[in-house]
Amino acid sequence: MSPVNKAKDVQVFPVAANTRVLRSRTWDRLKFEIEYALQKGTTANSYLIEGDKTALFDPPGESFTDIFLDALKERIDPQTIDYVILGHINPNRAKTLQALLEIAPNITIVCTNPGAISLRKILAETELNIQVIKGEETLDLGQGHVLEFTPTANPRYPDHLCTYDRKTAVLYTDKLFGCHVCGDRVFDEGWTIDLEDRRYYFDCLMAPHARQIINSLDKIKDKPARIYGTGHGSLVRYSLIELTADYRNWAKQQSDRDLSVALIYASAYGNTATIAQAIARGITKAGVAVESINAESAKPEEIESAIKKSAGFIMGSPTLGGHAPTQIQAALGIVLANAAKTQLSGVFGSFGWSGEAVDLLENKFRNAGYKMGFEPIRVKFTPTDAVLKTCEEAGTDFAQELKKAKRKSKKVRQAQGITSNVDRTAQAVGRLVGSMCIVTTKKEEVSGAMLASWVSQATFSPPGLTVAVAKERAIESLLYKGNSFVLNVLPEGNHLGMMKHFLKPFAPGEDRFEGISTEEAENGCPILTDSLAYVECQVANRMECGDHWLLYAVAQQGKVFESDAVTAIHHRKSGTHY
Repeated sequence: MSPVNKAKDVQVFPVAANTRVLRSRTWDRLKFEIEYALQKGTTANSYLIEGDKTALFDPPGESFTDIFLDALKERIDPQTIDYVILGHINPNRAKTLQALLEIAPNITIVCTNPGAISLRKILAETELNIQVIKGEETLDLGQGHVLEFTPTANPRYPDHLCTYDRKTAVLYTDKLFGCHVCGDRVFDEGWTIDLEDRRYYFDCLMAPHARQIINSLDKIKDKPARIYGTGHGSLVRYSLIELTADYRNWAKQQSDRDLSVALIYASAYGNTATIAQAIARGITKAGVAVESINAESAKPEEIESAIKKSAGFIMGSPTLGGHAPTQIQAALGIVLANAAKTQLSGVFGSFGWSGEAVDLLENKFRNAGYKMGFEPIRVKFTPTDAVLKTCEEAGTDFAQELKKAKRKSKKVRQAQGITSNVDRTAQAVGRLVGSMCIVTTKKEEVSGAMLASWVSQATFSPPGLTVAVAKERAIESLLYKGNSFVLNVLPEGNHLGMMKHFLKPFAPGEDRFEGISTEEAENGCPILTDSLAYVECQVANRMECGDHWLLYAVAQQGKVFESDAVTAIHHRKSGTHY
């Protein structure tokens, strides 16, 4: 059984010949990152291969440094480790690596060239032995353990590296195929229960890099892997074929979209990259593709190509010494030289003491005549959950503005007789009616609400109901399996005020409940006291249905405020809109 407190531990388990996984586990979330938002804990997986030579894969971040090294010492003498292989490097992981090098200074670090550059900056005062992987190379550990290296870079992780062991057929995938769930399962038995978590992880981390993810899948497809040694979550054995196919399908869905946004950024300490990730999540959930570009590693022609084919562009920068980094200034010149004045723009950045870089970008775009898709986002130090939610909403607003412009263009073409008449099927579907309700929810410091009319009772025992939520709704990311909400049913004849309030566009981070009478339900979510009735619910399942998620929720308790009133009903003439 998992511990009931928030303790950390290291689970050591044999996974193949001469191979063990050391799973540094926490049942709490580690930090403010959008991919941790489901708050199911996580595992940071490291691997140990003991052939004639010994290799350690991916020491965990500083949250686990002490317990990881203690677990490692129980297994081997760290001074006998010949190689440390890094799937990617960041300052957090470098803390543990530095502690390891202090007791085993002769270790050779194996990583890509971008990883080596980062490592030398982060550990500038530490003497390092680095073996740089520049392409498809191998390393023989003896006893049949021949490691094949495959660089699999993407903008968020330009140093990403996958490694395949010929003897055991384990493919060490680092960030690919993982999820943030803490538990006792080492492998993915009953893998369908992880589907939502793996999809969420993909949407947060991989979707903005769909083109590079497809390239990575092409690079590793000929490796006859029997196990994916993931960086987070359970190892993939039972769902290997299905999950690989899902990754390709999810990435293809992103790359095939007809609207795209160029998201260009640099990140000194990871905070700007985290903001970029949240904005990208908001854009992709609204059905618009993102071409994510790390200005620190991208070539000028990559930036130019992305700008020319995009409908909008967003730039993000840290402020270093009162200025934007050189790479951002160079990228800015490329953007201004190639972006059409009809393209939508956006600006964001993080800073410690000042935010001149954000001001520079904003002034350049406004002076050049570009329309801003959201107000510039300025984040001091590490973004909080509330800030990341605001960034996600800003991304969604940006995408919706692009889609609105496309719809306007389409209507012009229809008026000119370029397209066919109104679809009769849509007219028939529009005759389906639904109750007018307000869905409200709250999760720690973040709250949300939306008007819903696609609501229906689904089961008697347990009492259950379904709610359809558009993927682009801000509230969607607060309604995952296990989350709670309140369904507030509106009364006929007294619903227009409430309906208009929750129909109006809200700015990112704006309080949806300002001026609305509420009280707190037992599940912590707001009850609208002017409603006809309310039902406290918990999401039991959710299913992807085209441009919506269909939630199945169990009704836990409820109350009718007006026994003589009737439910407001929404009548439509077309099934193409609400």
